[in-house]
Amino acid sequence: MSIGLPRKLLAGFIAIAVFMTGDGFGLTFLPKYIVDQGFSSSQASLMFTMYGLMAAVAGWASGVLAEMFGAKRIMLIGAISWICLHLVFLTMALPSGSYALMLAVYAMRGVGYPLFIYSFVVLISQTVDPGKLATAMGWFWTSYSFGIGVFGAYLPSFTIGWVGEYGSLWLSLPFAVAGLLICLALVPSTRNEKTEGMSATEKFHELSRGATILVENRQIALAAVVRVICNLTLYGFPVIMPLYLATHTNGGGAWFEVSQWSQIWGFQFVVTVFGNVFWGGVWATVTAGCGRCVGSGAGGACSARWACITFPASSAAIWR
Repeated sequence: MSIGLPRKLLAGFIAIAVFMTGDGFGLTFLPKYIVDQGFSSSQASLMFTMYGLMAAVAGWASGVLAEMFGAKRIMLIGAISWICLHLVFLTMALPSGSYALMLAVYAMRGVGYPLFIYSFVVLISQTVDPGKLATAMGWFWTSYSFGIGVFGAYLPSFTIGWVGEYGSLWLSLPFAVAGLLICLALVPSTRNEKTEGMSATEKFHELSRGATILVENRQIALAAVVRVICNLTLYGFPVIMPLYLATHTNGGGAWFEVSQWSQIWGFQFVVTVFGNVFWGGVWATVTAGCGRCVGSGAGGACSARWACITFPASSAAIWR
């Protein structure tokens, strides 16, 4: 396609946007909702930190798992685990009022979305021509931003006034299920002949490369550090700002409704959407003609990169 969007992966990009809409539903209001249930801001922040820790572990493993067992299969496992744990969170953890149960279930839910979206990154690398890979990744981040940032923020800003925060958390389920079904029906499967004949020991060794590659490749390690720095505020802000802007606690002035804050956050990602496509195209031009690494090492690099992004950014949100 002339805009650089791979036609055979179009359904996958749509699945990412739809699924991440569901995942992003609670991002802008859940911290305040937890505090409104009688918990402290530090407890609310710790929930997001543990969520980030589990997402980091899943992000580390997703690339190599997708290489070894198939990207589509790992995507489906990630989506199903997210949906099941979200149901447990809504039907058991939140109503129980038990902070320990809420913390454990919400943290475990963090495993789901990295397996779903970062396995798709492996699928992109396996099916897209190397010269178009940067543009394809621009579209991946566009889909991600549309989901978690635009629709995942703007839709709750309207539903909160209609069904409240708890009801809005339930409304995230149809989007997650829809993303799962799109993936199941329309995302293509791929085969990796290199890993199909591996023994269990060899597969474990390949999985470990998701961590050792940070030591073996200095450029990837530096890129991971840069991404950690860039994402400290990006993923810390959604925890802090609804408490500061929409309540009188923690030095806040309750200047905005939580729905208004959601729209502010969503507008940032509206701008991000255009930047993702633009910079993907620029990088494709800059790197035109350059080769790229293939095989399980690429999956390991993807895994290590995302493991380094999520947890530090979330832990930065712990505050008093």
